[in-house]
Amino acid sequence: MPMDFLRGLTAEGGLLTVAALTGLGIRAAQILLVILLGRLVLLVAGRLVDGLLAGDRRTMRYLEERRARTLAALVRSVLRYLVDFLVALTVLSMLGIDTSSILVGAGLVGLAVGFGAQNLVRDFLSGFFILLEDQYGVGELVRAGGHEGVVEEIGLRTTRLRSFGGEIHTIPNGKIEDVTNMSRGDMRVMFEVVIAYEADLDQATTVIDEALGKYAAENPAVVEGPRVLGVQDLGESGVSLLIWGRTKPMQQWSVGRDLRRRVKQALDGAGIEIPYPRRVMVPPEATSIGRKE
Repeated sequence: MPMDFLRGLTAEGGLLTVAALTGLGIRAAQILLVILLGRLVLLVAGRLVDGLLAGDRRTMRYLEERRARTLAALVRSVLRYLVDFLVALTVLSMLGIDTSSILVGAGLVGLAVGFGAQNLVRDFLSGFFILLEDQYGVGELVRAGGHEGVVEEIGLRTTRLRSFGGEIHTIPNGKIEDVTNMSRGDMRVMFEVVIAYEADLDQATTVIDEALGKYAAENPAVVEGPRVLGVQDLGESGVSLLIWGRTKPMQQWSVGRDLRRRVKQALDGAGIEIPYPRRVMVPPEATSIGRKE
């Protein structure tokens, strides 16, 4: 025990002898050496993990690189806890403390936690697999746990989403059963433009395609298209033309707004009318009912 160790360093209850001081210094040096050795093991293990999981960053795509960083962070975290635990046990053993009782107590506590905190364990396991499978990342727009928003933080227990209204949703990972990621790969832009029946359909299509092509040449966010696919519908007031294109992730909304503005300006410049509901007011005196006999 620690008290027995300290009594052994004293001479007849008096001051520490030179030999005792020397022994105390050696024991302190040994403890310091164990701690430094643990730090060295963590440093070397971290370099090995980065080399094995990350690989050559220059030849990897962005998604693979981000997934490799996530896995490397998880492995380093586990190694850090494991090495720190072993170092602590070694130091306690060097101080004369029986570590077997600590291990037995830790096992009993772990068993109690396993039975009493099943939801917590489920959250941690779900968070581990979310990170392992790289289902989503920070800054991506996702729909998860009944909420939609941009991912602000991913942890082993919870995920934080910020909705477009500014609200922050903290979702336990164990309650995330399915995930819809709206930020991976090329995104689609598609909308309809209605022109009047009196307008020349071929002319309207040519005018819109020219405006779309000019916009695509100016904006690097456009990946494919945009272009007029054809007639989508014959409505009550006009002909609907379907416009389609693809953009880089998270750019589909801004590109869609810009395209609508460009199409409206192009049609106005060509004198092609976009139909809209109109109300005609006829004064009573202009009708036969309103005239006096």
